Amino acid sequence: VQLVESGGGLVQAGGSLRLSCAASGFTFSIYDMGWHRQAPGKGRELVARISSGGNTYYSGSVKGRFTISRDNAKNTLFLQMNSLKPEDTAMYYCAALSVGYWGQGTQVTVSS
Repeated sequence: VQLVESGGGLVQAGGSLRLSCAASGFTFSIYDMGWHRQAPGKGRELVARISSGGNTYYSGSVKGRFTISRDNAKNTLFLQMNSLKPEDTAMYYCAALSVGYWGQGTQVTVSS
């Protein structure tokens, strides 16, 4: 099983990034997937979640700015992040929570 995130980087406040998570080794399409983040000195928090059927959930801090999506044909999870703020700075992880699969993370840094 592998979950490999990419797309992180350094961006100015107000900018955008698109994260990707390539999944392999399990049946991606049948699992709910999520994006989580962990800022320095803080706990890991759920950012967004998408069900196997495409239903979405967003935390209050990102709702209206971030969009989670999935391409089951390509076994890939996405997170489009717009209007980024310095407080969005964190390591971002994708996960299939119900089976405990986590990626290694991709760093997002937003400068003010």
